Amino acid sequence: MFPGAVAGRDAADFVVVGAPLDVSTTFQPGTRFGPDRVRQFARTFDDFDGRTGRHFSDLAVHDHGDVRAWDDAAEYLEYLEGVLTDVVWDDAVPLLLGGEHTVTVAGVRATDPDVFVCLDAHLDLRAEYDGNPLSHATVTRHALDVADRAVVIGARTGSEAEYDRAAEADVTVVPPEGVADWRPSLDGDVYLSVDVDAADPGFVPGTGTMEPFGLHPREMRDVVRDVAAAADVVGFDAVEVNDRDDGQAAALAGKLLREFVFSTVDAA
Repeated sequence: MFPGAVAGRDAADFVVVGAPLDVSTTFQPGTRFGPDRVRQFARTFDDFDGRTGRHFSDLAVHDHGDVRAWDDAAEYLEYLEGVLTDVVWDDAVPLLLGGEHTVTVAGVRATDPDVFVCLDAHLDLRAEYDGNPLSHATVTRHALDVADRAVVIGARTGSEAEYDRAAEADVTVVPPEGVADWRPSLDGDVYLSVDVDAADPGFVPGTGTMEPFGLHPREMRDVVRDVAAAADVVGFDAVEVNDRDDGQAAALAGKLLREFVFSTVDAA
């Protein structure tokens, strides 16, 4: 159980769902261990939040547990989408813990947002990667099948074709050097995805595809706070945590999930 996620399902405003998919990671695998590691390394966090004056255990968070993954990604995402849709139908916000970034596709399909906002080192706008059209490198392109607009924050790499797609009117890219000055202007429902590789790998080595010159954890925290306070966020995820470090990636993901919940409740 995610620490402090003590609410019963019927009373929950937020529902944690683990999605340990690990089939298309292209460099360092291990995201199948991500949800458990996030829960493990969140155990050290104090229940009380000094900024908001709230206790996490009072915020109606429930932990559904993990949706066991298997090798057929398309079939798994369809099943995961059903689990997350049940959360939405229960008038709760799904908090998805990955798992590779591909699980975000299920989250976006279940919540049907107007805007997809993603903290990510990569544009993830490929039509396919290594012949696979359902890969962690195609997530933003799939999100745009549902959402009207995508905002990719912290991106610093992509193919030529991805940068051409990112130049179109429905995509906004905020590079690392522009993140400190970025402020959300988001109309409609928003899905917020946090790929921990948005952080510089000096902070978060435990992720599949590290990319230097990235964000500081405080910058990521500020983006999560600002989006949660400024928009109607209908879904959240933290993904791409693996077991290749001493817990840095998992601790960051868990802390950002808590920041999202605290900020959402505080803004209500």
